[in-house]
Amino acid sequence: MKSKITAFIDTLSLYDYALFGGVFVVFILVIILALIARKRILSSIFLILLAFAILFLGPTLGRKMMYDYLYKNTVTITSEKQLQFCDAIVVKGTLKNESKKDFKVCKIEVLVHKVSTSTLRNYVNNFKHIDGVVFYEEDISKGQEIKFKAIIEPFKYKKKYSLSIGANCK
Repeated sequence: MKSKITAFIDTLSLYDYALFGGVFVVFILVIILALIARKRILSSIFLILLAFAILFLGPTLGRKMMYDYLYKNTVTITSEKQLQFCDAIVVKGTLKNESKKDFKVCKIEVLVHKVSTSTLRNYVNNFKHIDGVVFYEEDISKGQEIKFKAIIEPFKYKKKYSLSIGANCK
């Protein structure tokens, strides 16, 4: 757990620190407003609940919206083939930089999930993968589209599976 937290902190950018600091300042200001309005109980309680909603939801939603704007990309799978004579899957795809800035590095994940007849079980299976590969692409300029190939090996699962793909670019 400690390694995941330190890895998250290492990936933070200046924009993240500005967002977290801004959310904390707004939290403090709303708490001060709640203290000023302490004579009106309902408005004070509403302001305190609003302050804690801002504190807990602000960084999460703000970071997601900020990254969707700053680091927008599209990843698609163009072909996928399970090889017959060796235990491997070959996945070919494209990554397109749709943001307003150049990417220094993109972490691309191709994950394999089990497929079931139950929709609830499929939903749960999307959170745990049975196999996958992670690789990095560097120096992608804005508007550029690159092609990649990922090989998941050894892959011994013989039943139905589905692939999911995602990219985290900076």
